[in-house]
Amino acid sequence: MNVIRLYKAFQLCNGLLWWLPIFYLYQRDIGLSDQEIFGIQAIYYVAFCLLDVPTGALADRFDYRRFLQLGAITITIANLVPVFVQNYWGMLSHFLLIALAYSFTSGAGSAYLYEYLHRTGRDDEYKNAEGGARAYSLIGRVVCLPAAGVLMQWHATSPYLLSAAATLVALFFALRLPPLPPGEHRHEQIAVTRAWRVLRASPLLALLMVQGVAIFTLVRILQANLFQPVLDAKHLPVAGFGVLMAVTTLFEAAGAARPGLLRRKVSDLRAVFLLTVVMAVCLALLVPLGIVGVVVCLCVFSLASGLSFPVQRQLVNDAITDPRSRATLLSMESLIDRAVCSLVIFALGGYLSRGAMNDFLLHAAIGTVLLMAVVATTIHLVRTKERSR
Repeated sequence: MNVIRLYKAFQLCNGLLWWLPIFYLYQRDIGLSDQEIFGIQAIYYVAFCLLDVPTGALADRFDYRRFLQLGAITITIANLVPVFVQNYWGMLSHFLLIALAYSFTSGAGSAYLYEYLHRTGRDDEYKNAEGGARAYSLIGRVVCLPAAGVLMQWHATSPYLLSAAATLVALFFALRLPPLPPGEHRHEQIAVTRAWRVLRASPLLALLMVQGVAIFTLVRILQANLFQPVLDAKHLPVAGFGVLMAVTTLFEAAGAARPGLLRRKVSDLRAVFLLTVVMAVCLALLVPLGIVGVVVCLCVFSLASGLSFPVQRQLVNDAITDPRSRATLLSMESLIDRAVCSLVIFALGGYLSRGAMNDFLLHAAIGTVLLMAVVATTIHLVRTKERSR
């Protein structure tokens, strides 16, 4: 089977988490408070930050494929924990295992695909392959997410059992991925040391990583942490949560499948800037709008995030000057993303505790636009300086 098809199949099954639309409600039903729920989310991001770079460095040192396999095994175990341990410690263990699983795959997945295509002379296929893999993952969610609310009402733990079954299939595809073609892969030098050297020598790479923070944070906060509270505040029935998440996921998949759509009009760098601003505006508009307007904003937000993700990945991969540290550097990017998310989640808990979710949405949107303006200006200055040398 073609490596791109195998990679897409792995991403499809590994991201098939049936519990995504209902995990907030599930935790409330087993007795957790909002403070405990968002506290677990904050701990999750901190754990990911601590784990991401070491696992990325080990993936560079050994074998990307083995880390994809470890990730699939770990997330399968994570999906089973809430079935058997239905309390605070069970949910904390669940998310800590998810953090470990995603730290195994966050850098190794893209690094494996990019290196495989590069070594086989197919560099121009990477962006569409990465976008296609993300689209496959999202389309899988479109199929399963509408049933999440109904499944939870039928049997509370069924979304977690189905998620475990899906990630077990992901392990099968990870085991079938072919080894990288001949090329340097194992190194005597510590990958983290080499990665820091690359990062210090390339201000543009560092700025591109910071640029990705806005995309990841907005997507994570709205689609994972605030999706259910926002819909609950707009009085949407629980059974509709999964249906709406499936609809928005379909828009995200459509964007991910066509990452080069804006290239005819603007550069990749400018496209990421414009799409992130669109996402921030959608976030702010959630405050005054009713349920119909919220649905439209969520769909536009998802389309923009789908378009921007593979373009951002391409920009970062292209800026990496030493491929021997690719997984480590991509893990560093994820670390920055999760570190910012952790801080935002701590702030979110404070906003929600005083009933100020709308203030949070507005402040997050304004902060994102300001960050993107600063990053865009700095990138322009760095590029101008490099061209003048």
